[in-house]
Amino acid sequence: MKNRPFHHRLGFALAGLKEGWRRERSFRTHSIFAVLAGLGLILLRPAAIWWAIVALVVALVLAMELFNSALEALTDHLHPDQHPEIRIVKDMAAGGVLILSLASLVIALALVTSVF
Repeated sequence: MKNRPFHHRLGFALAGLKEGWRRERSFRTHSIFAVLAGLGLILLRPAAIWWAIVALVVALVLAMELFNSALEALTDHLHPDQHPEIRIVKDMAAGGVLILSLASLVIALALVTSVF
């Protein structure tokens, strides 16, 4: 699998996005909020730095959601029974998504207050 041509690696990444969209309601929800954030930027027309900040936090939230989903799928596959340590690992990954999601709300509030 190593050293494949770029178009192969891009295909793997796109397949991962497709599976994330297909399997994970949270990823779809975050994607909808990402589109809403983009629409908000179009309507508010803030300075370019705000576009960069919002784009970065949106990408981080979506990436973290995919990592969380991948970790959950892997742990469920390797250890289908409930186990306290597996639960802790999954909860910690979900906590990472929560932290980034809350940070995105703080950034949204900062953006709105800076425009008005």
